[in-house]
Amino acid sequence: MIEIKRRAAELGFAATGIARLDRNPHAAELDRWLADGHAGTMTYLNRQAEKRKDPRLVMPGAKTAVVTLTNYFHGDRIPNPEPRVPRVAQYAWSSDYHDVLGERLEQLATAIRELAPGATTRCYVDAGPVPERELAQLAGLGWIGKNMMLIHPEIGSFTFIGVVLTDADLAPDLPFEADRCGTCRRCLDACPTQAFVGPRDLDARACISYLTIEHRGEFDTKQRAQVGDWLFGCDVCQDVCPWNESFARPTPDPAFAPRPEVARPDVRALATADESDFQRRYGGTPFTRPGHRGMRRNAAALLDV
Repeated sequence: MIEIKRRAAELGFAATGIARLDRNPHAAELDRWLADGHAGTMTYLNRQAEKRKDPRLVMPGAKTAVVTLTNYFHGDRIPNPEPRVPRVAQYAWSSDYHDVLGERLEQLATAIRELAPGATTRCYVDAGPVPERELAQLAGLGWIGKNMMLIHPEIGSFTFIGVVLTDADLAPDLPFEADRCGTCRRCLDACPTQAFVGPRDLDARACISYLTIEHRGEFDTKQRAQVGDWLFGCDVCQDVCPWNESFARPTPDPAFAPRPEVARPDVRALATADESDFQRRYGGTPFTRPGHRGMRRNAAALLDV
């Protein structure tokens, strides 16, 4: 399926692979992770579990997944930032990736239908019960690191994963079988909250990204301390990864050019913004995931007010 990959490259995807849909080889690990309560308040993961364990249930009749990676790295790490300077995960520095990649995936899906007449398709960008990382590994795009991020050997892990499910009978790529993390545990040791119970076992309840994005409700005293300088998300376990240090390169994609209001937000203004002001400033950005109430909570924790 060279032509599909060529079309994907023209659309701006950094890498593309094809995986045959089958039962998720990490299904038992998902069951154990959920049973341990590591999903926190993300109860939707329990509801979606059966489909995440068998992606064939997501789209009945689907045979393959065309999996894409998009580089969002901006090349601006701050290894020793000034205390209490608000930090935002790099994936959120620009417009909402769901919108940008959703449109591109629909274009790729159109190309798939043109190349496989009669085929049907369905697109997913970090939404719905799709096991993106596992499908990317099966499509030969990298391995799942000890920090649970997909790591591409030539790009690193600062990537968005987009998936097109299809009933077209496409030839799959070979899975990426190697675990190239070796004995390295820099990501595990660097986690500010020690959220990793072990390699590839993250207790989301202690993860800064979870607390600032997915957690519902106010922070307790411990959680306020845990978020530290992070206003939204966290990049620590990616920043210290040797594969990113060696291979991550700034994205040339203009659609992901940093927007100052999200890359370097005015945290004091955010802490006092009303709903309409929040939407005016941050509509169409990843900040809408936790929403007005969640971002005010995050800002208050940073300001310790």
